[in-house]
Amino acid sequence: MNLAEIVRFALRGIGANKLRSGLTMLGILIGVAAVILLVAVGNGSAQSVANRIEALGTNTLTVMSTSRGSGDLTMRVADSLDDPLLAPGVKSVSPVVSTSATLTYEGTEHDVNSFVGTTPAWFAASNSPVAAGAAFTADDEAQARRVVVVGQTVAEEMFTGVDPIGQQVTVGGALFTVVGVLQEKSSPGFQDSNDTAVAPLSAVRQVLAGYGPLSSILVEAGDPAQVNTVQSEVSTVLNQRIEADSYRIQNASQLLETQTETADTFTTLLGAVAAISLLVGGIGITNIMLVTVTERTREIGIRKALGAPRRVILTQFLIEATLLSFIGGALGVAAAVVGSRFEIVGVQPVIVPSSVVLALGVSVLIGLFFGGLPAARAARLRPIDALRYE
Repeated sequence: MNLAEIVRFALRGIGANKLRSGLTMLGILIGVAAVILLVAVGNGSAQSVANRIEALGTNTLTVMSTSRGSGDLTMRVADSLDDPLLAPGVKSVSPVVSTSATLTYEGTEHDVNSFVGTTPAWFAASNSPVAAGAAFTADDEAQARRVVVVGQTVAEEMFTGVDPIGQQVTVGGALFTVVGVLQEKSSPGFQDSNDTAVAPLSAVRQVLAGYGPLSSILVEAGDPAQVNTVQSEVSTVLNQRIEADSYRIQNASQLLETQTETADTFTTLLGAVAAISLLVGGIGITNIMLVTVTERTREIGIRKALGAPRRVILTQFLIEATLLSFIGGALGVAAAVVGSRFEIVGVQPVIVPSSVVLALGVSVLIGLFFGGLPAARAARLRPIDALRYE
């Protein structure tokens, strides 16, 4: 009996009980789809966070105040960082005050959680270009002019059908003129990066935040390859002005590296958890194939009595088990591809090609491994015992 005939007999065996075969393949389908989708969710989440960090620029440092120490981040501290002698690697320094505010336009209100007061250098340092209109200028900052650049979400929510440029919004009881709209940014998870507004630091402190300490200081390095060196320079300058434990520096490139390592671990964990369902599917194949061997004992006895060698019986049942797992795995891949088109817990899954190949390959190996015991049992049956079986 050649291989084609063995495969034909195996397919006939699978089709003999369609419901049972379908349920067995369903177990493999769920396992393969779970592995691919969970890995895709982990990968999609990692890419979203990485894109957001890269959007801020990997050549930036963010100086933030801590609850320890007695030093505050002030304008004097920020100005001291722009020192060509002590910190030659610093390209720009942007003091930042961030607060929440409610914007009102012709009766329409919109709450903005991130109303930023800063200087014009912030737009380049934070990689936040203006898509329409223009950014405010150094003169606007010096004169404390009440102008504002809004994010895409604010523009869409408040100015439906109206060009926002030149419109006036009320913020904290004062009128601000919209002079620009920021370019749209990707928003990972549930946080909307486009729901923001940026105005001159002097105007924001005058109207909203007061003249207390800064929220943070954004430092842009002149060379992305020298970020760590610039961080050392910034630390040296800060230590001369405030206590060392009263601030911390967030390095965007180090943050990206740490996030990548964490995301890889998270994705591996998700894949390992999902792989358990593949194992359960393999146990289901063993169970079904053992039942199949028991039901077809007389058939096996007749075939052996007619001269079918042991290897033919073994190969037939191995092929049956492998086909069940392969078809189920292929359907699982199709289900995962369809599922990846939808957001899952706020994350757009990004399928990793290697996970598809691995999941499908493992499903085939599961069929061979877990189908081995029933196949060996069928091949060991003695013809006389099989013919007597009722």
